[in-house]
Amino acid sequence: MTIDAQHQQATTPAPSAEWWAMTPDDAVANARSDAADGLTSDEVARRLAESGPNALVSAPPPSVWKIALAQILELMTLMLIAVTFISLLIGQVTTAIIVAVLVLFNVVTGTRQEVKARRSVDALAKLQIPKARVVRNRQLVQVEAPELVPGDIVELESGDLVPADGRILRSTNLETQESSLTGESLPIPKGPASNPADTALADRTSMVFQNTSVTRGTARVVIVETGMRTQMGRIASLLTQVGDKKSPLQIELDNLTKVLGIIAWTAVLVIVIIGWARGQSLDELLFLATAVAISAIPTGLPVFVQSLLAWGASRLAKEQAIVASLNDVETLGATSAICSDKTGTLTLNEMTVRTAWFAGNSYRVTGQGYSFDGKVLGADGEALDAATLGLAISLPNDATVTVDGDIVGDPTEAALVVLGAKLGVDADQARAEYRRLAEVPFDSDYKFMATLQRIPFQGEQRLVLFVKGAPDVVLGRCTTMIGADRGVVPVAADSATAELEGLSAKGLRTIAFAARFVEDADEGRVAADPMSYVADLVLIGIVGIVDPLRPEAKAAVEIAHNAGIEVRMITGDHAVTAGAIGAELGLGTGAVSGADLKAMSDEELSARLPDLHVFGRVTPDDKLRLVGLLQAQGSIVAMTGDAVNDAAAIKQANIGVAMGSGSEVTKQAAKLVLTDDNFATLVHAVELGRIVYSKITAYLRFQMTQLLSLIILFLAASAFSIAEGVALFPAQVLFINFFVALFAVFAIAADANPPGIMNHPPRDPKVGVVNPLALAEWIGYGVVIFFISLVPLVWGPDEPSPTTPTASMTMAYVVLSLATVLSALLMRRTPESGLLPPIAAVAKMLVWPVILTVLSTELGFLQKMLGTVSLTGWQWLQCIGLTLVLLVVVEGDKFFRRRRRNKRNAAAVPTITTVRTSA
Repeated sequence: MTIDAQHQQATTPAPSAEWWAMTPDDAVANARSDAADGLTSDEVARRLAESGPNALVSAPPPSVWKIALAQILELMTLMLIAVTFISLLIGQVTTAIIVAVLVLFNVVTGTRQEVKARRSVDALAKLQIPKARVVRNRQLVQVEAPELVPGDIVELESGDLVPADGRILRSTNLETQESSLTGESLPIPKGPASNPADTALADRTSMVFQNTSVTRGTARVVIVETGMRTQMGRIASLLTQVGDKKSPLQIELDNLTKVLGIIAWTAVLVIVIIGWARGQSLDELLFLATAVAISAIPTGLPVFVQSLLAWGASRLAKEQAIVASLNDVETLGATSAICSDKTGTLTLNEMTVRTAWFAGNSYRVTGQGYSFDGKVLGADGEALDAATLGLAISLPNDATVTVDGDIVGDPTEAALVVLGAKLGVDADQARAEYRRLAEVPFDSDYKFMATLQRIPFQGEQRLVLFVKGAPDVVLGRCTTMIGADRGVVPVAADSATAELEGLSAKGLRTIAFAARFVEDADEGRVAADPMSYVADLVLIGIVGIVDPLRPEAKAAVEIAHNAGIEVRMITGDHAVTAGAIGAELGLGTGAVSGADLKAMSDEELSARLPDLHVFGRVTPDDKLRLVGLLQAQGSIVAMTGDAVNDAAAIKQANIGVAMGSGSEVTKQAAKLVLTDDNFATLVHAVELGRIVYSKITAYLRFQMTQLLSLIILFLAASAFSIAEGVALFPAQVLFINFFVALFAVFAIAADANPPGIMNHPPRDPKVGVVNPLALAEWIGYGVVIFFISLVPLVWGPDEPSPTTPTASMTMAYVVLSLATVLSALLMRRTPESGLLPPIAAVAKMLVWPVILTVLSTELGFLQKMLGTVSLTGWQWLQCIGLTLVLLVVVEGDKFFRRRRRNKRNAAAVPTITTVRTSA
């Protein structure tokens, strides 16, 4: 089609076209373009107006004020605001100020956590920055990537960032790095040859994709998709479809807040009705209502839970794990399924030669990654001395590796440079000394590379054509091989094939090396046509390459399994390679490819998930689907990844985990970033999450016990007309609930980690913090605190008054305050005793609230603020004696519960063993 004809064709191609299956000519025709002349300026303008700019669209971030308003409308906040206004109405200014500060703290903290809703899509949009060389009006010009339209003809070369999805028209030695999109860790050879229509994304070698990079060669492509219709655009669309989710603890605390709200205002209503029936005035009723509301509303709950979560977040940060939101700390502890990326997370992301097959014998290669330390050892432990093999590996190679392990070039070639060094050959020095006289560059069509050099061999200089490439291709061009005595023998195809099959079964990538000695008289002919001489080769050897596991990865997987957490590996690598690595990790049986995954319905896949632990060649949609199905089965899912193609699934997961070295998109979509890229760090983060949750449940046990005791105390005071229903002044309740309880939270946070926390299954999210056992503890312990606090009000030294400070009300306040301190000590663990060591750190922390309690009854300004009076020594002893009743009851209860638990465990041991064996 000519340029003039394009004026009649303004329609852009459909986004669903299977471009990779078309021939180059068909792709150009379907794109209504011209491979030689490109588009005209007028046609570009029309298409730009129709398809829009080649940019990723993101929704505007939510308004800060809107988020803050949502925080204010939370039930707990509304209740506290109501208490603030009522306190002002009745002249309780100190009470109003304290509650107002709590409200402001809660709103500001919650708003800061929420202002991150759309950052992941914004980061995707920022990736769109390259320029492109495009043919327009029969000329090659450079334009900004957003100005590209479908049908543009673009030139690419090594180092370029692909500006949009394109169909390759022609190429030379083209390779692209697509790990950010597909998860494939190695560069992908590309070419114009068509792929079948059902080819998976990672195997579409006739296509290049937006924001992937060209690592080798050149190409001319026709742009077929731009903007949100590119593969990157599809990921951006997936991200906008995945909403933010509340953590299990958030949901539970929301429900608990609603229940507490009902209890609190019901108590207020009952007490006010009783007071009204007694004929109390409106001011007295409002004062009473304020006192009861402050007692019944857990004013410190949001602050203290935030403090514990912040403590957990700081601990995680020290362990190289950064959380995006404090609530994510708790979610970690509920993790029951981990879907992990492979490259760089479970493995080192450093290609390493593990095995070499030479002269019919297998050799083991020691050392890791790109370090030159290591040897090539035979079965007898002797190091291999094979200079020819070292040169064959090092000369047909373009990579460079420094002594510090930094590489330039293809990772696989870098691994071969390291292998050459272990055989005594310095690749850089060898390439400089034995310069290439001719070369056949690597191409995906013929799958090998060849170089001609003059090297020393058996005391003379010989011309040798070294060949490196895919084993099946190289073997097909070999007629002889190096034998056991280092002489040349007929090629043992069966032996070589068996070696290849064994290496492939272990998940190793294989490369074969061969050579052909050339007569000096033929040098000119070889230089003119080196390809024709890649025949009648001598097979030198085969090597097996792998990205080795991180040393701690296998142990981390075992810890996760012991903790009842299912671990699955999801990768862009082939299922066979991934399956072998999964077996080495101990992940469990079952490896499946992305193509097989797509063929299964959701019902079929859900049924097979317990037996599937490795997923290879998967797409972003596959990852998102897997996470969704696991969540539908009730799992709390952690999903790890470092590439753009992981972002949607990471955002969907309950805990999205990004690698510190990964893309900015992935990190901003994630809730946890591992700065050391280590799977073991994730498992340790789960352990810390469990520890934090155990401390939160300890705090809730402590907090709810105090709250219920206060509600019952005020109900009893109203029912029996004690101090006209005002059991304690509002300021006294606030002082205990905030200042005294603050040190209780610090003590719970400072307590030693629960033993064996990773030796039991994850907690069931359906069994929340409010459960029958917890309720029994809260009510039982709360009743005990109520009784010991009631004693001074009923049998105290004087008559308690709602307006005048008295010794009886002060004693009730002191008993309640000391009981708060003792509760923190005793209830930090259950059913384990709270009196057993380690206890020093907790005891040191709890000295301070005791001192505060004493000062609040002795210092004049605190007496005036709180409504307390000084107590005699005998009155202090009475308060301490009443408080010790709580110790006897709580520790006695836990003692009998431990006995019952031990009996149950002893009886259940045979049953548990049988179940695990059968499983």
